[in-house]
Amino acid sequence: MSRVCQVLGVSRSGYYARRRRRASARVREDRRLKQEILQIHVESHRRYGTPRIEQALRRRGIATSRSRVARLRRELGLEARTKRRFRATTDSNHSLPVAPDLLKRRFQAERPDQIWVGDITYLSQPRGWLYLAVLMDVYSRRIVGWALRRHITEDLALDALRQALQARRPAPGLIHHSDRGVQYTSRRYRESLAEAGLVASMSRKGDCWDNAMAESLIKTVKTELGSHFSGHRKAKTMLFDYIEGFYNTRRLHSGLDYRPPAEVERLAAAHQEALAPPALAGPASAFPHPQTQTLTLVGNLSTKSG
Repeated sequence: MSRVCQVLGVSRSGYYARRRRRASARVREDRRLKQEILQIHVESHRRYGTPRIEQALRRRGIATSRSRVARLRRELGLEARTKRRFRATTDSNHSLPVAPDLLKRRFQAERPDQIWVGDITYLSQPRGWLYLAVLMDVYSRRIVGWALRRHITEDLALDALRQALQARRPAPGLIHHSDRGVQYTSRRYRESLAEAGLVASMSRKGDCWDNAMAESLIKTVKTELGSHFSGHRKAKTMLFDYIEGFYNTRRLHSGLDYRPPAEVERLAAAHQEALAPPALAGPASAFPHPQTQTLTLVGNLSTKSG
């Protein structure tokens, strides 16, 4: 021990005193934060980076800085999933009717089920490709319909649309925005939109920014869940668990002031109820988006929605 103290340049009494000394409050707090960060990392299946982990901590009543979370994640050796390579899935070289772009990159809605955006992407498996079609509500970012098939046909997009219509039953006039791929411009798809009272809107040819919100959703799904699966059945199970068990109900969305879609829709429903007359509800009114609501209003509505 004398040799160790000599190398370290400390006295024997100083060395033993340091060993007996209790860790500082800062060190103890770092240890506690690391446990919370590890738990959030595991619960999100490695999908959260530093910003969402910081927000998840705040929702647990733990206030800390983003830089501190980043430092502790580095010390723990934690890394979020990263995006994978790109493969085109849109075939817009056709003579089918194309709807005008009604959004013009303004992805803003005043209430749920006012605007849906849709897109199709690919997933890989050992024996070829799988194709995923999704529809998302612009207001709440909730995935309202999705479908998975081995072939990229109009039936793929129709499956996602039918699921969304059955689950949401939107009022006529909802805007359905997508690219101008053959799956969305097909006669059957256009007829399905018309029968449900939905209004078609399509991005310009070759301009991904016109459907940026749907593109962002696809990127998120493939980054957080992955794009390679052992087979069709396994992929469908994992997608269901991710979409229904995490993305729609628990994932913190930066565009929603770090709230999950289900919570945002509960707040919107509570706000509508608060504005309605006691005996007879009036016409649908605009709901403040989460990023524009005051903290007082959010607190009141959160308490009311239970």
